[in-house]
Amino acid sequence: MRGQAISFHLRHREGPCQPPFLLQDCAWCYGDRCSRLHNRPTISPTLLLSNMYQRPDMITPGVDPQGQPIEPRKIQEHFEDFYEDIFEELGKFDEIESLNICDNLADHMISNVYVQFKEEDQAAAALQALQGHFYSGRPIIADFSPVTDFREATCRQFEENNCNRGGYCNFMHVKMIGRDLKRKLFGSHILKYRRSRSRRDRHARHESDSSGGRRRHAARPRRSKSPVREGSEERRARIEQWNRQRKEN
Repeated sequence: MRGQAISFHLRHREGPCQPPFLLQDCAWCYGDRCSRLHNRPTISPTLLLSNMYQRPDMITPGVDPQGQPIEPRKIQEHFEDFYEDIFEELGKFDEIESLNICDNLADHMISNVYVQFKEEDQAAAALQALQGHFYSGRPIIADFSPVTDFREATCRQFEENNCNRGGYCNFMHVKMIGRDLKRKLFGSHILKYRRSRSRRDRHARHESDSSGGRRRHAARPRRSKSPVREGSEERRARIEQWNRQRKEN
């Protein structure tokens, strides 16, 4: 049986950390310092890779470690390269339902990566494969997460660009990828959905025709194929490093 989502009423509250104020991955407002009991699942279709994404402006937003400003375009390209790395590697274990990366700044949420598979056994296989491995010289810290419905864990205000808690909000601020990359990575999943919907539509039209309610539809122009992003040598090197277990601790 697949893991069940933990439902909480989502609203921001002031004061001490309380159960309705937590993220479903047990990221309370005090992180690991919270005194409440955190029961992590022993199985789940979702994995949490803690603090994995190291953005180039990690210390100061918009500025690299050397104090030089970074163009927003470069920051987004760096993020999408990382996103594609994760998707390609974990996608080897089966179809990825969703891949979300936090843009929050709080210690217990910053750069967290959530990957949700269709089935629990796929997530378990991925978790086993990640044990003892590194990415870009940093150990991968992976565990099961009870999050199964990201709509219940994300910040509604952030999606509307009006979250007054900023990066320290305790609900997920999901960093978005561009449309082209989304189409490239999730295209097969979208295509399956469209084919399924197309079959349902044909069946509905057939029933309509049988009852005398025949309707004609004008053919839609086909969209031109979107350009795909090419992976750099640096990205391929990181993928190779991912698959090679580090010999030294």
